[in-house]
Amino acid sequence: MDFIFMLTRDDQTVEDCLDVFAAVEDLGLGHVGFKDVGVDGATLAELARRIKASGAITYLEVVSTSHEAALTSARTAVEIGVDRLMGGTAVEETLAIIGADGPAYLPFPGRPEGHPTVLGGTGEDVAADCRRFRDLGCAGVDLLAYRATEADPLDLVRAARGALGDGILVVAGSVDGPDRIRALAEAGADAFTIGSAAFDGSFSPRKGLLRSQLRDILAACG
Repeated sequence: MDFIFMLTRDDQTVEDCLDVFAAVEDLGLGHVGFKDVGVDGATLAELARRIKASGAITYLEVVSTSHEAALTSARTAVEIGVDRLMGGTAVEETLAIIGADGPAYLPFPGRPEGHPTVLGGTGEDVAADCRRFRDLGCAGVDLLAYRATEADPLDLVRAARGALGDGILVVAGSVDGPDRIRALAEAGADAFTIGSAAFDGSFSPRKGLLRSQLRDILAACG
């Protein structure tokens, strides 16, 4: 299973993201992402360039659940040339913005609400969204499983996996320990994101360095 390191804390890209990435780039992170809030556009563009230059896949995750803000995020993703755009619910409009040559798109299934975002919807709702997104041409989904308010998180993962076929299933938010990583792998997730749990040291509470947190997360993927 792939680990997507998010250069984010509390749903915002950290202000020193360029320095942070430079400090951990040698760990061989294969997937690195950020959000389009917290720093300016020029910083995001340079961050995307550096991540790509390292050989990693780049991700931008939509923060806002508002319609217009989500479409603005899609335009930003195209402008800075990320590989994958995650989140948002305006699927058909987003696909029109990114076009055939833009980033692969992984929208939110279910009913994401609020900020920080929580996820409403049952397994049946998530499965129905996944099938619809797949038919529209999305590459997969960005599932906020551990922020679910109406269903068991792993039930949502299994529902999404069954509906997506070979589509990419990313689980984002509140993945904070090895047990959750193992459970996600068993349920069929392809990848997961971690940002705050690495920055605040909660993934490995007895270790203080970000590098140590990231090494332990990578080890848990094995």
